[in-house]
Amino acid sequence: MKIFFVGTRGIPNIMGGVESHCEELAPRLAELGYDITVVRRDSYVTQPLTSWRGVRLIDVASPKIKAFEAIVHTFRAINVAKREGADIVHIHAIGPALLTPYARLLGMKVLFTHHGPDYDRDKWGFMAKSVLKIGERMGVAFANRVIVISNVIKELVRRKYGRQDGVELIRNGVSAAHNIESDNFLQSIGVERRGYLLAMCRFVPEKNLHHLIEAYSRLRGDKVKLVIAGDADFEDSYSVELKRKAKECGVILTGVVKGEKKSELLSWARAFVLPSSHEGLPIALLEAMSYSLPVVVSDIPANLEVELPSESYFRCGDIEELKLRLQNMMEEPFVSVEYNMSIYNWDKIAGDVAGVYDSL
Repeated sequence: MKIFFVGTRGIPNIMGGVESHCEELAPRLAELGYDITVVRRDSYVTQPLTSWRGVRLIDVASPKIKAFEAIVHTFRAINVAKREGADIVHIHAIGPALLTPYARLLGMKVLFTHHGPDYDRDKWGFMAKSVLKIGERMGVAFANRVIVISNVIKELVRRKYGRQDGVELIRNGVSAAHNIESDNFLQSIGVERRGYLLAMCRFVPEKNLHHLIEAYSRLRGDKVKLVIAGDADFEDSYSVELKRKAKECGVILTGVVKGEKKSELLSWARAFVLPSSHEGLPIALLEAMSYSLPVVVSDIPANLEVELPSESYFRCGDIEELKLRLQNMMEEPFVSVEYNMSIYNWDKIAGDVAGVYDSL
């Protein structure tokens, strides 16, 4: 069975929640015997590979223009899938799902994974939000099967579009923690073990990193440091101002980190912070939980669905309450937290997705 992943920027080591999802899922499906191809956006590719961990990689040109790159690349990727004889096109995210009817017209089966209502993201203007809403409608209406990554999204699909048949709840997953004993990377950025709060995400408005930096600047006493790992896909006025403010407040920006450096940051953080106003089911949060870190997260539906202890939540957008949560994390001794991670097992998730492929 030939399956083409489209809608993602690509794998491996490309920043983004959908990208992390595909990076974990695709190789596991290949191990199960499926012929998996990921079509990558060439402007994001840093490793010129033709295959990775049993997954075929095809690079297709896309304009690096925020409003157009996903839709143009998806159109080209679907044409490649047809030419290569794909049985199933697996479309990730609602923007690329706009072309679900096109893939169906070309005679291919379509599986659409709804990673979240991206039109709620602050970075999009009215026109882009409208197109994303149409993409969601096209994906839900015309895909042969729909995967949703949370109960929140499953209820959204039922309430807005009345679709229940052929909709499968298959959550994001997380790999087992890879604890690092050394602290070489920590020393290089000037922090000590358990001496920093950690955030990991893209520099976009809905992640509310500006709230986090403001809350951090209000902390009293001898502060632990704040480390933010990530960067902007597109440098804009928001990301430029965010970096300026971070530098002014003594925040350490590492850029995008992967592999051993990322594992080291997660191994020795004092706590993980995610102040977002919008998420699907955040993989970065699940990763922090796999390392048994205390977490501080906004009380948006996607985070509430993870069912953390009440003291882990703060009201989204309430900078003062976020400051108090951070103050507590700073003043109390570090205590690891054991979470139930069984439902986020990638091997089980891959098996569930394989079952959807077989049903097609």
